[in-house]
Amino acid sequence: MVVSVDRGRWGCVLDGDADRRIVAMRARELGRTPIVVGDQVDVVGDLTGKPDTLARIVRVAERSTVLRRTADDTDPFERIVVANAEQLFIVVALADPPPRTGFVERAMVAAYAGGLEPILVLTKRDLVAESEFAAAFEGLDLKILYAGIDDPMAPVLELLDDRLTALIGHSGVGKSTMVNRLVPDAYRAVGEVSGVGKGKHTSTQSVALPLPEGGWVIDTPGVRSFGLAHITPDDVIASFTDLADAIEDCPRGCTHLGPPADPECALDQLPGTERRVAAIRQLLTALISNETW
Repeated sequence: MVVSVDRGRWGCVLDGDADRRIVAMRARELGRTPIVVGDQVDVVGDLTGKPDTLARIVRVAERSTVLRRTADDTDPFERIVVANAEQLFIVVALADPPPRTGFVERAMVAAYAGGLEPILVLTKRDLVAESEFAAAFEGLDLKILYAGIDDPMAPVLELLDDRLTALIGHSGVGKSTMVNRLVPDAYRAVGEVSGVGKGKHTSTQSVALPLPEGGWVIDTPGVRSFGLAHITPDDVIASFTDLADAIEDCPRGCTHLGPPADPECALDQLPGTERRVAAIRQLLTALISNETW
């Protein structure tokens, strides 16, 4: 598994052995094939992991999941963030910097489209007496965890056990602080949030870290933008098995937003799903919106 990428070199662990790491370069025959953290690869050459040794990556296995984003909603170029992660922790601070529902919605859309299970992780609860932020996502069956400095980590560790989990969030939300609590030997840099409410970047590249009790977390750099130019409304609906079949009866070009934009959307004909459909349309609105967040 690829655990880090740095200046044209890839760090890998062999057969899940976190204690034996090798440095590898991309074989010429792979051309410009993208290789990202989480990828399963075949390597040849010196696999001892000794200093100053170098192996070659000769094959990238088919990915089970892919988390992608674009720089903005008009950027045609996809960027693969991580591969093969089973779940995505969307880390959001309840204060400093202030939370934004738009970011969570967009991250959820990308997770659903890529085959990952999104999980909302809220930090800095010690700075806010009460918050209704989590209530904005009712109806989406979204798991919500609290991982502030005063919150116990047992519920978080339970979900991470023996799984590959990616973490994503704005700079300054406490993501690296949480990683340091989960992986005491990680020594991830922890930055201070600037006075204007924007975090300073503390993680500069994605890196996979082994958990003491099993499983891996992939810490990613703080994001400034999360474009969804590569995702369609049908991609989102397809992630919800109870609704996916219904859209086959929608007229061509339906965006599934309902009246007045889509007066004949088949989702409006499903009995007992009004609240769930409304919540999913909230995600679709975020998908087609080009507003900055």
